[in-house]
Amino acid sequence: MHRIGLSHTNQKTRSLAIADMQKRLIHAELGGCLHKQRVARPGKGKRGGHRTLVAFKKDERSIFVFGFSKNDCENIDAEEEKYFKRVAQYYLNLSNELLNELVSQKELLEVKYG
Repeated sequence: MHRIGLSHTNQKTRSLAIADMQKRLIHAELGGCLHKQRVARPGKGKRGGHRTLVAFKKDERSIFVFGFSKNDCENIDAEEEKYFKRVAQYYLNLSNELLNELVSQKELLEVKYG
């Protein structure tokens, strides 16, 4: 599977994805607070674009944990889904202090929306 970095999406695209999720416009709820969200490829629409896996709690926290190009892979497999659900829970349960530290160390990229 071809993995995409968030560098393949811009700030505006990531912000729109989170804004859509806040409005409950979610491509797929995978359970365990893990969601699959479509994002547009630069210069194109969502349809042939990228898919992102987002740890999401409405009005609280959203963390992009993985991305892939739909052209390279339709979906993740069951084992990958289990793994990313664990990753989602880990990030959603971190303290605000630790999240801020990860952002300041550039381990995480903050996405502003709304």
